[in-house]
Amino acid sequence: MSKTVAEFMIERLHEWGVRRIYGYPGDGINAIMGALEHAEGTEHAMEFVQSRHEELSAFMACAHAKFTSEVGVCLATSGPGAIHLLNGLYDAKMDHQGVVAIVGQQDSRALGGDYQQEVDLISLFKDVSHHFVHSCAHPAQMRHLVDRAMRIARAERTVTTIIVPNNVAEMDAIETPDYDHGTVHSGVGYSFPRIVPEEADLRRAAEVLNEAEKIAILVGAGALGATEEVMEVADVLGAGVAKALLGRTVIDDHLPYCTGSIGLLGTRPSWNLMQNCDALLMIGSGFPYSEFLPKEGEAKGVQIDIKPRMLGLRFPMDVNLHGDSSATLRELIPLLQRKTDRGWRHDIEKDVAEWWQVMENRAMQDADPINPQRVFWELSPLLPDDAILASDSGSAANWWARDLKMKPSMKASLSGNLATMGPGVPYVIAAKFCWPGRPAIAMVGDGAMQMNGINGLITISKYWKQWKDPRLVVGILNNQDLNQVTWEQRVLAGDPEYETTQDIPDVRFGDYARQLGLNGVRVEKPEDIEQAWRDALSADRPTVIDFVTDPSVPPLPPHISIEQAREFWKSMLKGDPHMRGVFKQTAKHMIATATAKVPGRGSR
Repeated sequence: MSKTVAEFMIERLHEWGVRRIYGYPGDGINAIMGALEHAEGTEHAMEFVQSRHEELSAFMACAHAKFTSEVGVCLATSGPGAIHLLNGLYDAKMDHQGVVAIVGQQDSRALGGDYQQEVDLISLFKDVSHHFVHSCAHPAQMRHLVDRAMRIARAERTVTTIIVPNNVAEMDAIETPDYDHGTVHSGVGYSFPRIVPEEADLRRAAEVLNEAEKIAILVGAGALGATEEVMEVADVLGAGVAKALLGRTVIDDHLPYCTGSIGLLGTRPSWNLMQNCDALLMIGSGFPYSEFLPKEGEAKGVQIDIKPRMLGLRFPMDVNLHGDSSATLRELIPLLQRKTDRGWRHDIEKDVAEWWQVMENRAMQDADPINPQRVFWELSPLLPDDAILASDSGSAANWWARDLKMKPSMKASLSGNLATMGPGVPYVIAAKFCWPGRPAIAMVGDGAMQMNGINGLITISKYWKQWKDPRLVVGILNNQDLNQVTWEQRVLAGDPEYETTQDIPDVRFGDYARQLGLNGVRVEKPEDIEQAWRDALSADRPTVIDFVTDPSVPPLPPHISIEQAREFWKSMLKGDPHMRGVFKQTAKHMIATATAKVPGRGSR
């Protein structure tokens, strides 16, 4: 029996190393679903992970790429199914992750006929997959469409798309096109090259860093494979190291010179590091907020990035080094001169020590009923060394960024540049498929859970018994408020909370989890937080912890500008419905900050 185009596509993906596809079925991809079934029990077998919605499939494919450095693959049917993928694909594109989307299309004979579910998919995907999006019009195309989609996704760290009309998917495959004019004969395989800058540029970079006295290092996702090199450079230069959110596990947060996250969700030591340095070394980061970097003209700059289009984009660098972070740093280190004056490093370490005391003081403040910071603070010392951590967008990301001490042995991610709601739960589901022997923890707000996370719990209930280690924990901040936006309205727009748009229903997520056969608990007292985490991290099945938290606890930025303070007071004077609680919690946190000293008992 001859092989179909769909069957050949699955085999070709397998040759590229793909072993898992995240998707949702539909009649526009019936031939592809049949091909997956026919591959079962053969050397080309492919695992299919069924999500509850195509958006979740795309998030899982993105997380797959983030947590494995492999290309993630997602599958959706024609029309509405393809449309549903877009948000997750943009998450992958904007965080520079290699993902291949395979989408069905109506019978090619009907295209242009205003047919049911006919969507111009080339145009629809042209932005998110601008490097490569093509429709398979002839069986001879499938070989090079797969080869190019995989190679480009991997090499460019981006999203590519293959569109497969359902009648073409059912045709007989052409594995080797005739050697005629107008045919393409592609092959499988891609290996990343070793990219390092020219020696002259390395020497120029070393000169800048050697002449500086107060050096700040900022690392992002591009430095994840350069932990040892970053630590050595920081030691030689006496520098402090700040981390963009996608680079949270580059170095250990327990290191005294690690200032933690940077930006609106960042720390005061990272702010001070950037404002007082005289040189910035940026490694593998596209951190977008220039107001959190040194002021132009007040510091020199050196940047290392594998993507040349990202060089010199966020700060006017004196030297731009196109290269792999690890290899480039190894070439740079012998050119650097050790700083003998460690005064700058001493100041950084003192600032970091005081900041951790601030974090503990803030976390342990009373709230009504639970302080959300304490949820994260109590989790931090309990984190397994091999944990995989994800956060959703929203107020949970504030505490995920500041209160959790992460290590290079962990993996951690969130939607960094798109900052979309919804990826927290699908990220940890993908993590468990990629690393079934490791515990995974998602921190999610109740808004994101109601948006799509609750559907992800059904997927967890379907698959968790396949995982070697069943520990998957979803920690939910249940404050019945779209909290991050509420605070942005207060601080950025000077508007009080608008309950009509911001209040959301109280959903008892733990009860729902138990209906699905998972563990589910609701925590309403702060003294129960630690035990809830301990129980979840030793459970024999996935656990949902529904923390009832206080929406009035302020996610204070590392530096409060005069304008932000003015807008905040303006929002209160307009009659915020939670004014009393907001005033009370803000005052507590300001006092906790002011009274912090170098930690003794409080260091974690």
